[in-house]
Amino acid sequence: MQSPVPVFTHSLTALSKILEKAEAHQAAKNIKPEVMPQLRLIADMLPLWRQVTIACDHAKGACARLAGLPVPSFADSETTLAELKDRVAKTLEFIATVPAEAFKDAEALTITLKAGPRELSFPASDYYHLFAVPNFYFHMSTCYAILRANGVEIGKTDFLGA
Repeated sequence: MQSPVPVFTHSLTALSKILEKAEAHQAAKNIKPEVMPQLRLIADMLPLWRQVTIACDHAKGACARLAGLPVPSFADSETTLAELKDRVAKTLEFIATVPAEAFKDAEALTITLKAGPRELSFPASDYYHLFAVPNFYFHMSTCYAILRANGVEIGKTDFLGA
């Protein structure tokens, strides 16, 4: 299996830059630091801070599991945009430590994980392509949408990291 690190690195770097633009928006509009991380698209969806942490969790989880490494645990305690940027940076730092050769035997793995009360088990390729990557982009897209809907001047090229 090819290393998933470049894919996640590219998109997490874009997410970090989006969060920088959100910080600039927050400063320009004199928004209190604790407000933006609590923004949601709709009442029954998770807030921005949780969308960021879950995107990071899918990136670090996929890289660790597919390399046969323990998944590092990060506390979900971020309450500001700066702390969310730190979370993205910490995730990038971790995945950068996983060498490409660590994934050479990944195809043979069965990935088992807890998702709420359920235990899910996948062949490695299905886990990566049908679970980890779609979940990562769902939460990353939701971060983008929350910020865009609340006036942050970002566009498709920001999301794509172009």
